[in-house]
Amino acid sequence: MKRQIRFALFTALFLLMIVPCSGVFAEDANASPPATGSEPVTIQGTIEAVKEFLATKGIEYGLNILAALLIFFVGKWLARMLTDLIAKGLSKAKLEPTLVTFTKNLCYVGLLVFIAIAALARLGVQTASFIAVVGAAGLAVGLALQGSLANFASGVLLIIFKPFKAGDFVEVAGTKGLVKEVHIFNTILNTPDNVRVIIPNAQVTGQSVFNYTVNGTRRVDLVIGVSYEDDIKKAATVIETLLKQDERVLEEPAPVVAVSELADSSVNFVVRPWVNAADYWNVYFDLTGKIKLALEQNGLTIPFPQTDVHIKNHAV
Repeated sequence: MKRQIRFALFTALFLLMIVPCSGVFAEDANASPPATGSEPVTIQGTIEAVKEFLATKGIEYGLNILAALLIFFVGKWLARMLTDLIAKGLSKAKLEPTLVTFTKNLCYVGLLVFIAIAALARLGVQTASFIAVVGAAGLAVGLALQGSLANFASGVLLIIFKPFKAGDFVEVAGTKGLVKEVHIFNTILNTPDNVRVIIPNAQVTGQSVFNYTVNGTRRVDLVIGVSYEDDIKKAATVIETLLKQDERVLEEPAPVVAVSELADSSVNFVVRPWVNAADYWNVYFDLTGKIKLALEQNGLTIPFPQTDVHIKNHAV
């Protein structure tokens, strides 16, 4: 409570201080120049002029300088307090720490620019041209960093909506890999062969994103062919038994073993068990080898492509 009261008092003081003053510099600029005469300029005359100036304008200038310093330091303290409150609010909203820190720093810099302009205005400096220069510079920087700003906007969207997170296996911008980090300007993947790929965020949000981890389970798709001479019911039973013996294969959804195609050289089965996403590749490779061995042990064959050629001998 004391901190909130202190914050309110300093805010009120800050607002009172940035109220436009009498504009002493502007008055001095519009004042008529002193009359010139033939009296020579002496050290004593200069000292007297300085004393007269200090007596008439010194206090006013000193108060303006003091007010400008107070505006800057009190405003800086208020800016830090305000950005801390913003950061706490964003943290409670469970945003990524990277976005919270970036937003906090951006707000702090913007408030400092406003405070500096307010302090200069209190001193009587004409800030309109200064603001125009800052705006033009900002526009030029924005045009020069157009690509980076697009990546930044895409990074904010990725952090807010979270289509994937670190540790997910995804396919983005034509690249498959494990997500290592999601930054404001780029996303870092590690491919299955351990190559690090850095993808600009604008490319990530501009294309389809395939997340193979987020749903928790995946379906393994295998195609197994047996000979036309083999008993297809026996082949299906052998494959189903093998699937039931594997603890990694989930009972729900139930695995599918069915004839899918009468191909040129074989009768093809589709074998579609469901597994946890982390077990996908291990189950894929293990089942491929185990199914072949099981079929051979039960007298079934997996034919290789072959073509029958019939030659007829016509009598001349």
